[in-house]
This record gives sequence, structure tokens and C-alpha cells, in this order.
Amino acid sequence: MTERPIDPDVDLHVPAQRAELHWPVLAAIAAGGALGALARHGLQSALPAPPDGFPWATFWVNVSGCLLIGVLMVVITEVRPAHRLVRPFLGVGVLGGYTTFSTYVVDARRAVEAGAPLVGLAYLAATMAVALAAVAAGMWLTRRIAARRTAAR
Repeated sequence: MTERPIDPDVDLHVPAQRAELHWPVLAAIAAGGALGALARHGLQSALPAPPDGFPWATFWVNVSGCLLIGVLMVVITEVRPAHRLVRPFLGVGVLGGYTTFSTYVVDARRAVEAGAPLVGLAYLAATMAVALAAVAAGMWLTRRIAARRTAAR
């Protein structure tokens, strides 16, 4: 296995690439983040949870976002090269704005404070386990689809 840099889009050791980092990348992240946050807000507004209830909207937002992160990373690192702004826009922006692990912690705390500590604990454990499984599933599924497409050619 060849060793890849963590972020192949920008090498901060190269002065010319440091200058590229700022405005286009920040604009892509901001635009994507706005879209992702709006999508999350819409889902959370459609599926509100009582303080002592399981916050299904946040759970499914985080799980689906993690699945999509797994898909995206395989597509742009293994299947086909992407424009340098795709990962900042989709990965950091859209999916970073869509997923909300800060709300995950607030929801768990809210359940505990509302007298439902088992709901809060179950939510913490289930979200982490299912979100990690979703990343792995997204990666596995995307690799499998890509392998089938390659074999069919």
C-alpha cells in the first residue's frame, strides 16, 4: 500500500499551494456548509423530539451523513479524481454542515436532564455504533459498485 498524504488537495509545505488554500476553498466550504445545515434543519424541523424522547432526526442525519462521507471518500480517492474543490464543498461543507455531532451530545444531555438517562445513554451508544458502521458500509458498497463497473467494461 502506498502512503498518501492526509489531504492531497493542498500541501502546506509548498508556498504556492498555501496561497491557493484560502478564498476558493473557504468559499466552497461556506457554500456547502450552508446547504448542509439547511438540509439538517429541515429534517430536524420535520421530526422534532421531546426532551425525554429519542432524537430520531439527529440520529438519522448523522447516520446518513456518515454513510455519504464513506461513499464520497471512496469515489474521490479511489474511483475517479475530483476537482480540488469537491472535497471541501461536499465533504467539509455539505456533509460537515449536515451532520451534527455537537447536537448529538446536546440531545443526550437533554434526555438525561429530562429524567430519561437510559434514552440518553442508548442514543449516545447507538449513534456512535451505527454512524461508524454507516461509514464502513458506504465505503464497502461504493468499492463493490466500482469493482462491478470496472469488471463490466
